Amino acid sequence: MAVPAELSRVVAAEQDKFAAAYWGKAPLLSRAGELAGPDGFTGLLSPDAVDELLSRRGLRTPFLRVAQNGKVLPAARFTGGGGAGAEITDQVIDDQVMSLYAGGATLVLQGLHRIWPPLIEFAGRLGAELRRPLQVNAYLTPPGSQGFHTHYDTHDVFVLQVDGTKRWRVHEPVLSDPLEDQAWGGRQEEVAATASGAPALDVVLAPGDAMYLPRGWLHSAEALGSRSLHLTVGIRSLTRYAMVQELLGLAMGDQRLRATLPYRLDVSDPDAIEPELTETIEALRDWLATAPVTEVADRLLARDWPAARAAPLHPLAQLDFAAGLGPDDVIAVRAGLRWRLHEDGADRIVLRLVGRTLNFPVSCAAALRTVLGGGPCRVGDLPLDTGADRLVLARRLLNESLVVPA
Repeated sequence: MAVPAELSRVVAAEQDKFAAAYWGKAPLLSRAGELAGPDGFTGLLSPDAVDELLSRRGLRTPFLRVAQNGKVLPAARFTGGGGAGAEITDQVIDDQVMSLYAGGATLVLQGLHRIWPPLIEFAGRLGAELRRPLQVNAYLTPPGSQGFHTHYDTHDVFVLQVDGTKRWRVHEPVLSDPLEDQAWGGRQEEVAATASGAPALDVVLAPGDAMYLPRGWLHSAEALGSRSLHLTVGIRSLTRYAMVQELLGLAMGDQRLRATLPYRLDVSDPDAIEPELTETIEALRDWLATAPVTEVADRLLARDWPAARAAPLHPLAQLDFAAGLGPDDVIAVRAGLRWRLHEDGADRIVLRLVGRTLNFPVSCAAALRTVLGGGPCRVGDLPLDTGADRLVLARRLLNESLVVPA
């Protein structure tokens, strides 16, 4: 199977091979000449764009971190008020940032998928292909410097080299598939010991190169003869442990699992605990055999959907378009919108979204599926009985921020 468009910019492998051999399992190095799409990644974020962000965008913490010698510096070292009319005290001060960077500090621009338009669009498209929420950070490292010591992340990442070169040393995990609360800081001795051995991968990334790293793989990176600018695209995993958590949340419905432990039970005595533990495990095993799949799916949906945001829209233009809507206007579902449609009785259809539900007459079902599930749609072509009904539905979808002008 061919690689989807955005994934082909960061992965030089067919989608099936990437999914089977690398996803969550092993690192993958992709050289610039093997990747599709525009040359390099400067269209996503360039050194000039970094200057723009640091100097003219009123950037605030936590959108910037500064690290040196493996430690994150206090924000007070590079933030302050923005002058008259902009007295907020955590704004980035460009000359102080420049001084720290010139002294060997690494600049970490965080959450760029929320504030820099090319990365907003890229993260939205790539996230839709992977069906996972993404986060994007940028790391600007001075020549010969290393911002962070060997560590591992609790999420998968794509590393995209934008400018300069950087040497990466990658070691196998000390803890495979770590969860978010299993950060590397609790295993510093193991990490240091493993990092002192031969790496599984020792490579230099040049502009346009990319690397995939599953969560848990140890890594460190050092800029070589010039400054280095790279992007990390973090992939928020959904794990089997998340399913376990949701199963346990549902298990409270079982009376045997809610039972009170014996009177005056001595919890310091393993022999006293053992029969209660055995009975609890049996009760849990019995309940798990009948676990309601639909309810588990609903709980995973409620956990997963809020982690991603739909594509930005233009509020004023959206409202103006809705007010002047006509049958020849064309609308399209808002990119990244999470939705699910189901009938509720004979006369109502329910649209489930992140944090809210909307009710519609059942006669709108076909029109809703047409506009939410496909490409651009002419308002006058919506499958409803009258032109007035088509305008009413389309205007409501625009006002509810579910569709946008195409």
